[in-house]
Amino acid sequence: MGEVIGELLPLALGVAISPIPVIAVILMLLAPRAGAAAAGFLLGWVIGIMLAVIVFIALAGRTAIGTGGEPTTAASVIKLLLGVLLLVLAVLQWRSRPQPGEQARLPGWLAAIDKVTPGKAIGLGFVLSALNVKNLPLLAAAGLIVGTAGLSGGGAALAVLIFAVIAVSTVAIPVIGHEIAHDRISPWLDRLKAWLVEHHAAVMTVLLTVIGAVLLGKGLGGLWH
Repeated sequence: MGEVIGELLPLALGVAISPIPVIAVILMLLAPRAGAAAAGFLLGWVIGIMLAVIVFIALAGRTAIGTGGEPTTAASVIKLLLGVLLLVLAVLQWRSRPQPGEQARLPGWLAAIDKVTPGKAIGLGFVLSALNVKNLPLLAAAGLIVGTAGLSGGGAALAVLIFAVIAVSTVAIPVIGHEIAHDRISPWLDRLKAWLVEHHAAVMTVLLTVIGAVLLGKGLGGLWH
């Protein structure tokens, strides 16, 4: 179990440190009617992450990629391919970074995020977590690790819960903190948003590179084992 959690930890941090959803929830919290939309976004974010991981666990079990806690060659190949995909995404992210003197650009949909309704916020949180091209390799790798570890049902559930708690933490903490201490946390959220907008490309590049290299190494190690 400890080895599984150790493998899941960098993947969960990779999901957690993704800047765009954090920026999105901060913009919701800084809007006049903050609470309901931000809470809806958090709910969608949690559902998306947990559902995606559970689906990938089920796929790993149904395709017999790994049995008895020993991943097959197929599992190692999948990890290798996921690692390569993350490294490619890291390169693309680096190339999209703002040049010296150029203002950082964010997706256009963020401009209207402060007007989103709670229902739409739930859907947005789900899409950004479960269907995001940068998250999917991380969630797939997490499902593969749990699904091939030979854990009991309770062990697998605990592993998914630990992964989800870490993965959603950076979205959950601002929402909870804003609810508890609105006046004190709002200036901090504004400064955090400005920093993330300026540096989100660099943050994602480093993140994707490190996790991609880890998965690539795991895949190669499994093939040469």
